[in-house]
Amino acid sequence: MNDLRGRIALVTGAGSGLGEATSYAFARAGVSLACVDINREAADRTVRRAEECGVRAIAYECDVSDASEVARVVASALEDLGGLDVLVNCAAIDFTYPVEELTVEQWDREIAVNLRGPFLMAKAALPALKQRGGHIVNISSTAGVRAWSDASAYHASKWGLIGFGRGLGVECRRHNVRVTTVIPGGMRTHFFDRFVEQGIPLPDERDLQEPTSVAEMIVCAVSMPADSVVQELVITSPSEPSWP
Repeated sequence: MNDLRGRIALVTGAGSGLGEATSYAFARAGVSLACVDINREAADRTVRRAEECGVRAIAYECDVSDASEVARVVASALEDLGGLDVLVNCAAIDFTYPVEELTVEQWDREIAVNLRGPFLMAKAALPALKQRGGHIVNISSTAGVRAWSDASAYHASKWGLIGFGRGLGVECRRHNVRVTTVIPGGMRTHFFDRFVEQGIPLPDERDLQEPTSVAEMIVCAVSMPADSVVQELVITSPSEPSWP
């Protein structure tokens, strides 16, 4: 496996959940970080903990669905950190409602963050990644390969992200940029907090996995020798329910 020490990674959604865990995993591997999140305070918290690993980390506030903000943040990260080797598109949101109750604004917002965001980030980061034989990691979900009720927008965004990753992976081969789509199952994060407020049954705790486990596999995929690429990676708890 390749030694990642001295590399530079930009992680979106770095202020919480899997994005936070992934930032720490890269920091432990000696990777400097651009921690991007719409919540600056949360990104700052991630930076402080990452710096305890002896790496440089900088927080950036950004709405990944906004093209001008994405361009600004990527340019700032390149200038501040001196380049970019890895992009991890982890930022995501979800509105869990039946289609009849889901507003047009909620649908648009979810597609904008979960699918447009990775496109904008990849588009802005690719010139720098091409210079260093970089790696793009898109975080989809088992919601991108199976379905359940009241999550149509989330399914559409995560299904689309898998398709985007496949197309981008083929396109990037000629530039020596690798693309990995990670398809994690449910994790023990704050993702399900809103279920309590909406009266939605929570998943069985035994069917969830720690985000640190998924984060370590992301670092592992990026560490693969140059003659291999993990194109898609499904990671679930052993007991996560299968196809409905």
